[in-house]
Amino acid sequence: MIDRMAYVAMTGAKHAMGQMASTSNNLANAQTPGFREMVTSFRAVPLDGEQSDSRAFVVDSTPTAIFNPGAIEKTDNPNDFAIDGDGFFAVRRADGSEAYTRAGRFFRDEEGVFKLGKDIIVLGEDGPITIPAGAEVEVGRDGGVLVREGGELQYNQIARFKLVNPNIRELRRADDGFFELPANQPPAPLDEAVKVVQGAYETSNVNAAAAMVQMINQTRMFDLNMRMLQTSDQNARQANVIMTLSNF
Repeated sequence: MIDRMAYVAMTGAKHAMGQMASTSNNLANAQTPGFREMVTSFRAVPLDGEQSDSRAFVVDSTPTAIFNPGAIEKTDNPNDFAIDGDGFFAVRRADGSEAYTRAGRFFRDEEGVFKLGKDIIVLGEDGPITIPAGAEVEVGRDGGVLVREGGELQYNQIARFKLVNPNIRELRRADDGFFELPANQPPAPLDEAVKVVQGAYETSNVNAAAAMVQMINQTRMFDLNMRMLQTSDQNARQANVIMTLSNF
């Protein structure tokens, strides 16, 4: 009984530290455009083995994220975009894989291609979006990219952002912070119902005050598990003394 108590307390303390790491990550990204707050939880996992049927240990996990929208900040920068409502921007990583994000602070490289990072290309419905040098750009609510060059009097649509709205229950957060679908699923299709706003970007949906409260609670949970370990050790010592005395 004592070893079971110690084992549960030890794994609980270990994974309370894991939860604090997730909360710290949320706080660190409280100002990151489009960031979605990580959700952590504890669960009991039984041990496998002939002598382990009565044993279980604690693990923490990040089963999902909070997908509530963040506030939209206006910037009037023509390369900043925010999604109004549900949906995501589709981007292509350096390895060619497709991912999804709400971060819309794009830039144009020297070739006029919209990017989110050095090797992260923002996708249009037909691939990367390239803006001619010196052209004025407007993006419609439907993600249509319109440009006007030189002395032209009107804008002409040359591309359209790939705006998608996959089932958020199927999305997983990758190590690079983007969301992606399972490898056995095809890329999310274009969704015409997703709307975009130019000259603005979406902020993180992390509530810094709530995250601080979570960290305090997680610290208390870690301390509680450590006290349980100490109690288990004390009980074991007292049991050894009683067993020793019983031999006389």
